[in-house]
Amino acid sequence: MKTISAIAALCVGIAATGWAAAALAEITPANDLVLKGDAKCTYCHDEADSPELLAIGMTRHGVMADERTPTCTSCHGESSEHVNYKGSAKPPKPDRTFGKKTQTPVSDRNEACLTCHSGDRKRHLWEGSTHQIHDVACTSCHQVHVGHDNVTDKRTEPEVCFACHKEQRAQINRQSHHPVVEGKMSCSDCHNPHGSAGPKLMKRYSVVETCYTCHMEKRGPFVHNHQPVNDDCTNCHMPHGTTADYLLKARPPLVCYQCHSGHGIPGVAGIAPGITTSAKADTNIEQGRGCLNCHTEIHGSNNPNGGDKLLPPAFFLQ
Repeated sequence: MKTISAIAALCVGIAATGWAAAALAEITPANDLVLKGDAKCTYCHDEADSPELLAIGMTRHGVMADERTPTCTSCHGESSEHVNYKGSAKPPKPDRTFGKKTQTPVSDRNEACLTCHSGDRKRHLWEGSTHQIHDVACTSCHQVHVGHDNVTDKRTEPEVCFACHKEQRAQINRQSHHPVVEGKMSCSDCHNPHGSAGPKLMKRYSVVETCYTCHMEKRGPFVHNHQPVNDDCTNCHMPHGTTADYLLKARPPLVCYQCHSGHGIPGVAGIAPGITTSAKADTNIEQGRGCLNCHTEIHGSNNPNGGDKLLPPAFFLQ
């Protein structure tokens, strides 16, 4: 039995050795894993001259063992005049450049990116999007020749967006704000910068549906709905930040008076004894104190007795 086991083990070992040899034969030699097709470029742009350019080797664009990996000319064009220049002065620019001082049109720069990055779920709405219409280039947000692209990291993404959206930067630093500065949220949690079927590049088809992604408890359905809530959360809230609590546009009841301005200052007539409606009982509700004392179910009420007044069940307990 031991002899049979030994022979079997030997056969397995030989087979494994043969497989390993075949696999090694298919592995690309290390010398070929250089900047594929870019030997002319790296002759000048080497580690000493252009270390920041060669950092692309640390990115997905630098995976040389992948046949989909672009070459320098995939993005910068054939650039014959630049590559074949023999003079001592500074050579002509490549056919397509992407730096801050580039003269290459935005559409041409974006075309270089969209040659590979098009048709996927994130980018299929790019054409006609807000950023595309306003001539935002892919490289306005993305860094290519770096190991860490700030806009793809949630911790650093907001700073990229705030470079243009300065009003939102100011709002996000107000007292009440979504936890963006704390690093718990980023702009792309709500927005798709590459295009959207909804307003303001929202990830969902409406503002309210985008908010419900996190705030499901506010969706309902309720027996009695508050129509402004169903229409648009920004009727009452400012999503980037406010000086009022809960991201409200103004403190209650001022935020309520945006719509309910015809009622004046509410009074206590008809309210059951013992219910305090202000700092001093049996007086008119003072501004800044009143609405939420009674109307606590602002997003919708399931109280069968409250009608459409958004009152809690406890309001009617004897």
